Amino acid sequence: MTVIAGGFPTDLFSVVTIGEAHRPAPSWERMFGWPAEGATAVPIDVRSRGERNVWAARLDRAVREADARVLLIADGIGCAASAWWARLSPADDVGRIAGALLFAPQPEAGDLFASPQARLPFPSLVIQPGADVDVGATIAGWGSRLVVGERPRDRGARLVAWRQAQRLFLRLTQQMVEHDVDRGRAITGWR
Repeated sequence: MTVIAGGFPTDLFSVVTIGEAHRPAPSWERMFGWPAEGATAVPIDVRSRGERNVWAARLDRAVREADARVLLIADGIGCAASAWWARLSPADDVGRIAGALLFAPQPEAGDLFASPQARLPFPSLVIQPGADVDVGATIAGWGSRLVVGERPRDRGARLVAWRQAQRLFLRLTQQMVEHDVDRGRAITGWR
């Protein structure tokens, strides 16, 4: 298994990150000091449907060009954008997604990323930094599991938080494997 700094296994999945283009640091970096090496970034800066469609085409390309199944990691408005993309993009592209880690979603994503209320077609885990923002309805619509936690303030606490995040990632990975097995059984009729 190939591992980058911080212990993240890079040979299991290709990582595609979706963060706001003009935000100084995404939540996964602020919360866990997570290194960004090995990830393909598809930053989001969308103000119109045309820009949204161009962004979606860039995400389609990043997913198609990935070396392995993709772990989507999104932050803020990128969470709603990822859900919109997953529900409305070609099945071949969406089928390459193993799962998603969605950090600090914004419940008010606006009309640009409004999409049908349906579970995401892959396992997802929402990491909410604090309980001050209600994302319950959003998570229910996505079919995501929720983890609420406080941001660590110092380096030692960030290391502990990063280890907790790794455990969460491994749990999500297990969900992804179970999801793939269930999909395979449904396709082949094997029980």
